[in-house]
Amino acid sequence: MTRDRWIYACSECGYETSKWMGRCPECGGWNSFQEIKHLSARTDVKQRGALHLPDSSQSKPTPLSNIDVAAEERLSSGSGELDRVLGGGIVKGSLILIGGSPGIGKSTLLLQVSERMSRRYGEVLYVSGEESLSQVKIRAKRIGASSPALLLTVEREINRICQQVEELSPALVVVDSIQAVYDSGIEGYPGSLSQIRQCCSVLMQWVKKLNVPVFLVGHVTKGGAIAGPKMLEHMVDVVLYFEGDAFQMYRIIRAEKNRFGPTDEIGAFEMRDVGLVDVPEPSKIFLAERPQRAVGSQVVATLRGSRPIFMEIQSLVTESPFGSPRRLASGIDLSRLLLMLAILEKKAGLYFSRDDVYVNIAGGLRVDEPAVELGLCISLASSFKNKEVCSRTFTFGEVGLAGEVRGVSQPEIRIREGKKLGFKRCILPAKTAKQLGEVPGMELIGVETVSEALECALEV
Repeated sequence: MTRDRWIYACSECGYETSKWMGRCPECGGWNSFQEIKHLSARTDVKQRGALHLPDSSQSKPTPLSNIDVAAEERLSSGSGELDRVLGGGIVKGSLILIGGSPGIGKSTLLLQVSERMSRRYGEVLYVSGEESLSQVKIRAKRIGASSPALLLTVEREINRICQQVEELSPALVVVDSIQAVYDSGIEGYPGSLSQIRQCCSVLMQWVKKLNVPVFLVGHVTKGGAIAGPKMLEHMVDVVLYFEGDAFQMYRIIRAEKNRFGPTDEIGAFEMRDVGLVDVPEPSKIFLAERPQRAVGSQVVATLRGSRPIFMEIQSLVTESPFGSPRRLASGIDLSRLLLMLAILEKKAGLYFSRDDVYVNIAGGLRVDEPAVELGLCISLASSFKNKEVCSRTFTFGEVGLAGEVRGVSQPEIRIREGKKLGFKRCILPAKTAKQLGEVPGMELIGVETVSEALECALEV
């Protein structure tokens, strides 16, 4: 007879081991191991049978040519920004996990989506595991949600939730949150690794059978990752992260994983007293408070999916009062900043060894595209030399270790967006400028090296 055994699992990443460890070898977390019961295959089958899960043993192989694509039509969430991130809308039968910091607006966004979809497609079930019905009603009243087809329930047992979904067959289900629900058939408290894994597995089988899309709200750890086993992100179809500063009004939603669309699209929202409002042109918002004549400020053209986004890089270079200068970066990877500083010292003769360097992406954005490297170098040099950059100039380009400026993808879209925003000059790679030729209303300045780019940008 097979016996169940106890193992230790990391609460941060789900790494399992037979003995307790002080530090997780997978994610590096300290004191994160918890003792959980590891169910044997025999026990697991017995318990799963008691849950009346949908029977998948009767499914037969189907030729690819016989599958009806129309059955996978997308549903509009009522938010153009969310639909953009999802790849055009919500796919029926998909399991979508959305995570974010506390108070960022996850529940508000999903309540708004539930309200809009209930008016368009019929009944929507909103399952609250952390708030009472009256508390959800207060938020709904604030955002103006009053659809009679929006059904609220306070339920935490996963089997009863699935029974309600089967009885109602709603157009959408929202579970807020996955850490609050539990399965009474296994041991463990709500939010534990075993419970999260089991509840997600049960829910996934139900939604695939009923072809109902489900949103799961997930808590995040101190490091910003979704809490629970890493396998949770592999089980779901879409993983969304809701980002932004709780003290600012703008929010960004991005896809970390998407089986039905791209993962490089982002959606922009503005938090108001009536809820979250779509921001169809985020570049204008992020550049609205940009000073016209400021040292260390440079606008760069980035691309997220098919959307060009213009953002401002701010740099502050000041003499360090200590023996070891500081390097701080917000919105950009610190290693990228250190690399650009090394290139500027070696290829442009700008020595930062005695200066503190601070870099910030205005508006609370975060960018990883190499196209911002040229703008970062210009911003650093502007602050170092205390010279202004023309406010009507933007730039894009990758900087190599030899100091050369390399081309980036889709420059035409970036130039078109720059003209739309009122910019008159663009500093870009020389090869790209030659390919584009003459652009009416825009002066293209092609540069081959970072030194040449600094001369053109700081000539005024």
